[in-house]
Amino acid sequence: MQWTDRIRQVKIFLVVAAIFIAVASLLVSRSLTGDLAQQERSRMQVWAEAMKSLSDADENTDLSLVLKVLDENNTIPVVVLDSEGIVTEYRNIEIKADNVRDSISFVTEQALHLKASGQVIRISLSNNHNDYIDVCYDDSLMLKRIAIYPYVQLGVVMLFVVVAIFALLTSKRAEQNKVWVGLSKETAHQLGTPISSLMAWTTILKETYPDDELLPEMDKDVKRLQLIADRFSKIGSVPEPVPSSLNEVLHHVADYMDRRTSRKIEMITDLPVDDVVIKVNASLFEWVIENLCKNAVDAMGGESGRITLHLEETDQRAIVEVIDTGKGIKKKDIRNVFRPGFTTKKRGWGLGLSLAKRIVEEYHHGRIFVKSSEIGKGSVFRIELRKG
Repeated sequence: MQWTDRIRQVKIFLVVAAIFIAVASLLVSRSLTGDLAQQERSRMQVWAEAMKSLSDADENTDLSLVLKVLDENNTIPVVVLDSEGIVTEYRNIEIKADNVRDSISFVTEQALHLKASGQVIRISLSNNHNDYIDVCYDDSLMLKRIAIYPYVQLGVVMLFVVVAIFALLTSKRAEQNKVWVGLSKETAHQLGTPISSLMAWTTILKETYPDDELLPEMDKDVKRLQLIADRFSKIGSVPEPVPSSLNEVLHHVADYMDRRTSRKIEMITDLPVDDVVIKVNASLFEWVIENLCKNAVDAMGGESGRITLHLEETDQRAIVEVIDTGKGIKKKDIRNVFRPGFTTKKRGWGLGLSLAKRIVEEYHHGRIFVKSSEIGKGSVFRIELRKG
């Protein structure tokens, strides 16, 4: 749980950091954009005054400064309209037209658009209010880039966060896989020697006490230990699925659990008449069902109850449901039950359901999930396996 909580804290930190960077970037960018827009408007006011001076000039007027001001505007798109709306001058406009007539129409349309959006400075040329020019201007390319930049930066930051979280989860999953594989193989190795000894002792006991009724059950348990060791040894390698009868698998589980659980708990099998045959690794899939049944037994807390193994078949998949009448799962815990390390038991590693999920989804390409659960009434775990 500590590792899981740490991962959650890191993800929260990354998201909060990304939001902080994005908000700070947007605020700074808006401030810079506002300052630059104000500077450009001031420059256009000076440029408009220069246009007025050029219009009012006579042969004795020194126009060197006026022309210098007009020529220095190489970045801000500008269109000058007279009082009748006719274009008299334009600069830094990217024209998309094939001929002169279309060019004038395009520039006029651009000017009217800028004028309608309020990006215009009106300069009176005389005391007559009907004699004026409208200097229509657009934002410079630099201003537009600065305005767009924070959104690009936001996208980059979010992409970084997604990649970082994905890398973190991948690293965590790889580390968990190594731990599980190492632990499983070491467990299988450690079980090998005592199981071999037990098999030898049961053989001797059979020869010494051939009529003892308990020896067949002891032999079953020893073989069960051997099967468990074999399952652990297969963790980490990809098992080869073969056509198997799910009816038979569920019968084995029900028989095994019925003999080794309290008399208060009733094991029920709800299986179709015809065998449901599908490609699975029967040993590992049987372990998954056993694990769900053992969890169901724990959920009953020593009280009377019922566990039902339900099997049905559709055209595309086989469906197995493990239904219990236990204490149920809290809604807030349902999404966490398959998370490695999560457990509600006082004693437990929280690996059983996560391993079951891995066996179903990675080895058999199926789905396992909590179909429903109600506090005090029980839970339904559902497994869906694709055919073919």
